[in-house]
Amino acid sequence: MGKVVMYSSVSVDGFVADDNDQPGPLFDWLTGGDVALDESGMVKVSQVSYDYTRPYWDQIGVTIVGRHVFDLTDGWDGKPPGGIDHVVVVTHRPAPEGWDREAPFHFVDGVEAAVAKARELAGDRMVEVAAGNVGGQVLAAGLVDEVRMDVVPVVFGSGKRYFGSVDAQHLLEDPDVAIQGNRVLHLRYQVRR
Repeated sequence: MGKVVMYSSVSVDGFVADDNDQPGPLFDWLTGGDVALDESGMVKVSQVSYDYTRPYWDQIGVTIVGRHVFDLTDGWDGKPPGGIDHVVVVTHRPAPEGWDREAPFHFVDGVEAAVAKARELAGDRMVEVAAGNVGGQVLAAGLVDEVRMDVVPVVFGSGKRYFGSVDAQHLLEDPDVAIQGNRVLHLRYQVRR
């Protein structure tokens, strides 16, 4: 069974978006390089970031997001982002009216059910949990194995927190990866058990 990894790009002060759900410069590192990270050619990073990010992306089988992110992205038009096989959406509401039931999106109620469904779908591949409120809930439930952050040199001051509304302490191990890319610092922590 693959790891459950909480992930996002994040500001130095811990935000994944501003108060208006805008990422601002958090994804600039994904377009500021000269090495294509995917087939689209739109995502270009430095060689250092490619060497770290591409193998990670290749391991992801399923991504878990909250309904808010799903709605903000219009469900990626029914196509999981980044070539991922499936998306599990944590929500108390059903799929949107007219949603293509054949699209590889799975709507579940609660983070425990989301992780169980994602693990089933991912097999031995990795389950990625989008940071923010849902990611924080999965961490609080003790279901996250690893925390990955792409720290971008910007201070938001306020916005949507990387760990959502987590209000309890969670210990992480020392970072086992710290790689400096162009306008990004890639960090990886194992969750202490």
